[in-house]
Amino acid sequence: MSRRPSRRAGLLAAGALVIAASGTLSGCGSDDSSSSSSAGPELKVTGAYMPAPSTDTMAAGFFTVTDSGGADTLTSVTSDLSDEVTMHATEDGTMREKESFAVPAEGTLDFASGGNHLMFAKLTHKPEQGEKVSVELHFAKSGTVRISMPVKSATYNPKTGH
Repeated sequence: MSRRPSRRAGLLAAGALVIAASGTLSGCGSDDSSSSSSAGPELKVTGAYMPAPSTDTMAAGFFTVTDSGGADTLTSVTSDLSDEVTMHATEDGTMREKESFAVPAEGTLDFASGGNHLMFAKLTHKPEQGEKVSVELHFAKSGTVRISMPVKSATYNPKTGH
């Protein structure tokens, strides 16, 4: 004697199949919809400069990181100019040293006068206008990015180029 499955059992089996298939499809679909965030970072550093320091002990540095891929993190900065290069944020008028800075996917990280900036302490020498300072930016995913940071006049404004 053969038993025919009940209508309820058939509906339960069909429902389980739909749930399993939709989980698989949504997993596939999420790869397509979030391709930019799951892609690796694609970093470009522009606008780097160092205002000519007024003392031979400390200097600042500025630049912009543009990311056309997935997110990354700036974890440290090194330079032959100083063994003590630190990263700072200015929040509510107060400068604070930070261990790292997030680089958003498809976004920018700005280091600009009055905001985020690098501080070079205990300089090996006082950099002069026209000199280029070698700087290495260390990122969690992208590794090391080497830049040449030109020393500009102490009053240089990147918006006007003077």
